Amino acid sequence: MRKHLQRALLLSLVLIGMTSQRTEAQTWGDYTLYSTLNSTKAYLVDMSGNTYHQWTFSTSKKTGYSTYMLPGGTLLRTVANPGNSLNGGGMTGAVQKIDWNGNVLWDYVYSTSSYCLHHDICQMPNGNVLMIAYEVKTAAQSTQAGSTSNITIWSEKIIEVQPTGPTTGTIVWEWHVWDHLCQNVNSAKDNYVTSIVQHPELLNVNYSTTKDWMHVNGLDYNEALDQIVFSSHYLNEFYVIDHSTTSLEAAGHTGGNSGKGGDFLYRWGNPAAYGATGTKIFNVVHDAHFVPADCPKANYISAFNNKGGTGTKSCVDMVNPPYNGYNYTLSLGSAYAPASYDWRHTYSGSFTQDLGNSQQLPNGNTLVCIAMSGYMYEIDSNQAVVWSKNVSGTIPQAFRYTNCYVNGPPAAAASAAQASICLGASVQLNAPIGTGFTYNWSSNPPGFSSTLQNPIATPTVPTTYSVTVSSGSCSSSDSVAVGVNPLPAAPVISLDGSAMVSTAALSYQWYYENNIISGETNQSYTPSQDGNYQVQIVDTNGCNSALSTSYYYTVSGINNLHTGIRPGISPNPTNGLVTLNGLADYQDNYEVLVVDARGKIIVREKSATSIDLSALENGIYIVSISSARSLVLNKRIVLIK
Repeated sequence: MRKHLQRALLLSLVLIGMTSQRTEAQTWGDYTLYSTLNSTKAYLVDMSGNTYHQWTFSTSKKTGYSTYMLPGGTLLRTVANPGNSLNGGGMTGAVQKIDWNGNVLWDYVYSTSSYCLHHDICQMPNGNVLMIAYEVKTAAQSTQAGSTSNITIWSEKIIEVQPTGPTTGTIVWEWHVWDHLCQNVNSAKDNYVTSIVQHPELLNVNYSTTKDWMHVNGLDYNEALDQIVFSSHYLNEFYVIDHSTTSLEAAGHTGGNSGKGGDFLYRWGNPAAYGATGTKIFNVVHDAHFVPADCPKANYISAFNNKGGTGTKSCVDMVNPPYNGYNYTLSLGSAYAPASYDWRHTYSGSFTQDLGNSQQLPNGNTLVCIAMSGYMYEIDSNQAVVWSKNVSGTIPQAFRYTNCYVNGPPAAAASAAQASICLGASVQLNAPIGTGFTYNWSSNPPGFSSTLQNPIATPTVPTTYSVTVSSGSCSSSDSVAVGVNPLPAAPVISLDGSAMVSTAALSYQWYYENNIISGETNQSYTPSQDGNYQVQIVDTNGCNSALSTSYYYTVSGINNLHTGIRPGISPNPTNGLVTLNGLADYQDNYEVLVVDARGKIIVREKSATSIDLSALENGIYIVSISSARSLVLNKRIVLIK
């Protein structure tokens, strides 16, 4: 689509400058790029017309025709190569990439006595560059092709160049118009057909033939269709060809998405050029391009009609091609639809003899460049001028970009203080700080939001937190995942001789009467005084459990304040039903716990005389009986069903 047009939010700025005019109506974007023809400078001006940035080039590397910006502030420009053998209007011969600081990143020359770059270029999504080049055909080649003019012809080709080094590139695809000619005057020569109008896919070699025959000047690429459009100054048409072909297919008439090889898929502007009846719309045409997908009238084709408006005024014309998949509908023998333009804007002044362009913007506005007058202006959807600027010299093209496109969005870079936390804990989320940055946090699962730079979150399940960091019209997003680990079960204390023993864990902390016992961090602990003891454990995730049930310990080692029959359980092993013995002295004031091997409490009953384990799985369990002040019984039991 229109080369390098930034996909961004609409921006409304209200500024009034000394060197440009801007109304209160809504404009689009932040900066306008232009470079005067055959100059050594390029300028990026703000919406007040003030120079935001300037590039200065080598005096021997002057601007040829096109100057575009790539994301991040690098320029892609054509250069009037001083060593060209071929000379003429729009001749370039070289292409450069230049960074923000003026450093030449790529300086590619494609110029000999038999071919030379000229006019427009187009950066492709894959990093390659499409280029237009003349290729010289001798008088003998011209007459053999069926031309009635015995002259040297500068034919046209389009090449796709992959940069390979600071000054080198590889041609990875090419198309030649010379492979797609027709003529109906000499059956003994090449390209003979009986009817020109029956072959609109081919170019009539005898239509308005001169040395600089087509003078192709505008070039654009549609990624979705994988098609190229280009315009011809002297033939007053634009043409669409299939880029999905191989170079070999592009030289023939089959292959590619369209099935038509390198033949014209669509042409418009001058039906007489292929023998059809219809109105000639273009009177010198430049800047053929597809309207970008994020704009109104997306996929229309726009072109700058230098003298085609009423009173030979310059105008911008747009047409809606008769798309039919990868092809275009045509009633053979007739002109391609539409019969006239679908949209036109006519310059209120006179005209620019050559050059000029337009750029369709996402909010429905259009930027227009009246090249030879050095005049740039933006119109809204009602064609009212909302911004303008005059400069000295000829401006072949002008383009509008957003601050986000030029300087890049702020880097969101979301992070969290911990990759995972324990259930119930909080975590601090982090985003980069920057002047004027704003933040918008959200979560998945939903439920969390914040506009703070570094908010605190308390997830209860594993959660992904996303932040959008904005600066003016620029924004970028990033996310970070935070895991949530469950808490371990509260440990159970059992008695092993005179020592209290905790359920197994990674680490331990013993408590006496709700206070930490300093240094007591082993699995077992032997108290030196009577009282209530508890233990807390930490699992392999570093999560703390709740405190265990309080255990009353007597230093005498007899943790039983009653006399009489010794408490016990039977049978052991058991197949399910267990009887609790010797508990009469406790006057039904005791609690029975059954704990599995992982420390989980399976059964909790008050003053029971029997318990039924038949619903549990086979294994080893601990039966713990405690009274108000002591542990009465803590015994392993084996369940075998």
